[in-house]
Amino acid sequence: MRSGQVFFKNELAGMLSQLDNGSFIFRYDERWFNDTNKPAISLTLLKNQMEFQSSTLFPFFFNLIPEGVNKRLICSKKRIDLDDYFGILLEVAGGDTIGAVKIIKMK
Repeated sequence: MRSGQVFFKNELAGMLSQLDNGSFIFRYDERWFNDTNKPAISLTLLKNQMEFQSSTLFPFFFNLIPEGVNKRLICSKKRIDLDDYFGILLEVAGGDTIGAVKIIKMK
């Protein structure tokens, strides 16, 4: 299993994990979920439930992955398969991302 902590404006909002069977789980951090002043991180991951499951990487997170030449360069440099979307996400989404969300790879 691979996981990353999901931060929204530098505050822990949840955890994104890929299970051994390839499916994905996003789970809001309990404190974030229970704080009515904290927003949902995405319109597709509303705070009306604490945990979400998907057989593929959630579109919201998939859209944080670079495309084209940038994707190929990162994959080549970091030795990541071009189809390993979660591996790419964990490698790049902990740095300077577009928007308020960052994902920090768990060791």
